[in-house]
Amino acid sequence: MSTTFTIDTATSRATPTPAPMKRLTIPAIRAAKGGTPLVMLTAYTVRMAQLMDAQCDMLLVGDSLGQVIYGLPSTVPVTLDMMAAHGAAVVRGSYHALVVIDLPFGSYEASPQQAFESAAMLLKATGAAAVKLEGGTAMAETVAFLSQRGIPVMGHVGLTPQAVNQLGGYGARGRSAAEAEKIVADAVAVADAGAFAVVIEGVVEPIAVDITRRIACPTIGIGASAQCDGQVLVAEDMLGLFERTPRFVKTFGGLADHIGAAVATYADEVRSRTFPGPAQLYAPRD
Repeated sequence: MSTTFTIDTATSRATPTPAPMKRLTIPAIRAAKGGTPLVMLTAYTVRMAQLMDAQCDMLLVGDSLGQVIYGLPSTVPVTLDMMAAHGAAVVRGSYHALVVIDLPFGSYEASPQQAFESAAMLLKATGAAAVKLEGGTAMAETVAFLSQRGIPVMGHVGLTPQAVNQLGGYGARGRSAAEAEKIVADAVAVADAGAFAVVIEGVVEPIAVDITRRIACPTIGIGASAQCDGQVLVAEDMLGLFERTPRFVKTFGGLADHIGAAVATYADEVRSRTFPGPAQLYAPRD
């Protein structure tokens, strides 16, 4: 059963949570290989976790929060403390989905021991079930080190946003034969090292199909292929909260327009003194 803190519905604006249900587990995610595609979205707050939990197999507390929540230019400045705060909120707001949390840039690359200390801190502070890290063959030893010590690891290959300064941008990867071969080798290396799933981001589609066929654990695509074992998107992109999104995003809701219209109506009513009205005011008692 879930061990997350429940929300005090007497004081919280959040919708009352349902009775706790059994969360999906790492073995259940592994077993989904080749079956019904896994559904994964990012989440950074309690309320968004609540709204998405029932439909998602996994919620990713991504370091993309640096850009989405904090307006940073990339994921590079994101800290462990930022990930811990948002990770704990997402765990509190969910009961069904398996919660995965990103290890931020600089918190795991130096050594397997550094990665273990960072991952252990995040799992203790948040209650999340697993961590995600970027990198391929260079990180295989770290993936094995964590996995052998009870920390489930999701890999991430292809376009790796934490390496944006080295890559020179966010363009699709694998257009040359050499780069395509390296991406496949990276995915095989982290899968063989014990990753329970591998995110494939921003690659030429045949690469994602090849990887999905080659490795035993599920692949999660983002700008990769519908043939992956699951898909992930940044929720705010999917919901249409931003005017600019990557090519691989499909917008499933135009929330920016709805919010803009609601704020405009609110502003009009405030300026015309029609809000607050009688229904929102406290009348004196007789």
